[in-house]
Amino acid sequence: MEVILKEDVPKLGARGDVVKVADGYGRNYLLPRKLAIEATPGNRSVIEQMKQAAVRRLARDKADAELLAKQFDELTLTFYRRVGEGEHLFGSVTSSDIGEELEARGFNVDRRKIQLEQPLKNLGEFPVPIKLHRDVTASVKVRIERETVE
Repeated sequence: MEVILKEDVPKLGARGDVVKVADGYGRNYLLPRKLAIEATPGNRSVIEQMKQAAVRRLARDKADAELLAKQFDELTLTFYRRVGEGEHLFGSVTSSDIGEELEARGFNVDRRKIQLEQPLKNLGEFPVPIKLHRDVTASVKVRIERETVE
């Protein structure tokens, strides 16, 4: 069965690709979830129009992501945490903390786009990559300082 993908499907193809799949996979998974449509001549012309619209949208989204990345280059987020022996934090700074701080500063970034492999558990300054677009990754400086006790 040939289908035209309406969304990116991992290990199968990208949006707009015409792929050959098993009949059961197409009928029982892709079509009911609206991830694909059957590859008929009429649908092929509709997909061409969708591809052109998607190219325009991707170009606009990439331009927006590049503009946001330039703003992130100058940004430093500072977190104050309690510190124990050996300069280790009580707790850590996670991608959720970074996402909340970015939101408080007026940036709407999904925390899943913050590419923090492990929570930050030491004092210092760390570059944290944020994947804004498929082709655009920005870096935000995160500084963790000792919380002063009054």
